[in-house]
Amino acid sequence: MRVLLVTALTPMVWGTTYAVTTEFLPPGRPLLAGVLRALPAGLLLLAITREMPRGAWWWKSAVLGALNIGLFFALLFVSAYRLPGGMAAVLGAVQPLVVAGLSALVLGERASVRTVIAGVIGAVGVALAVLTATARLDPIGIVAGLAGAASMATGLVLTKRWGRPGVSLLTSTGWQLAAGGLTLLAITLVAEGLPATLTGENLFGYAYLALIGTSLAYVLWFRGLERLPATRVSLLSLLSPVTATVIGWAALGQALTFVQVTGMVLAFGAVLWGQSAQVRARHDAARKTDPVRGRTRRVG
Repeated sequence: MRVLLVTALTPMVWGTTYAVTTEFLPPGRPLLAGVLRALPAGLLLLAITREMPRGAWWWKSAVLGALNIGLFFALLFVSAYRLPGGMAAVLGAVQPLVVAGLSALVLGERASVRTVIAGVIGAVGVALAVLTATARLDPIGIVAGLAGAASMATGLVLTKRWGRPGVSLLTSTGWQLAAGGLTLLAITLVAEGLPATLTGENLFGYAYLALIGTSLAYVLWFRGLERLPATRVSLLSLLSPVTATVIGWAALGQALTFVQVTGMVLAFGAVLWGQSAQVRARHDAARKTDPVRGRTRRVG
């Protein structure tokens, strides 16, 4: 439970990204924001650990960095800019369902019916919490949003599958962040270019996203992924749009409707319900395999 609660901090921190972006970052630079989130964070962790990939981990780190960070950030920003009203968050909410399917195929982790239902309820809750009546359906934005969710879901499952090669968590996280940042840098130079100047507020926003929203957040995320089933970790991602909605109301003065509040309650309740199903399943499995508990149960 302690690992679960610490891991849940990551999507909650990611939920602050929207407010930081709107209040501190220059407009019209979504890809640059992704680069300055990932690349400095990765280089910082590499400077601390001073260890580079070896053997197959050169290409594995590049694949994981692209899926979890580089391609994911790029697709997420395209979706967010082309789908107003928070629909990008709705599309991202399908990620737990994609992870459940991939985990069954790749990891042999079969998701319970309760977990799948929780993922569906959570996606509906997120939709109610962030969608507006004026949201328009842009085909490119929809494809980008779904592709972004699939990209991170695939990266999450492969991270679980491959593990880490006898190095510290900071080291493996640094490899992914640096690889993802370099992937996104190439896309940014072609699509956006670099800004002429940056203000102090801009630098503060980028520093927060790199140090807290990326370095710390991804270390906690991958730590949780090592210790918990992939479907259980992915379900926590529903907390990100809920957190963003709450911050918009509390810090930015955005009004909340009854429908939005209902959606947040549904999404949060789905996370709790889905996690409780996983806890009960693991507890039952432990009782069946633990001979001491088995004897105690028979005597009782």
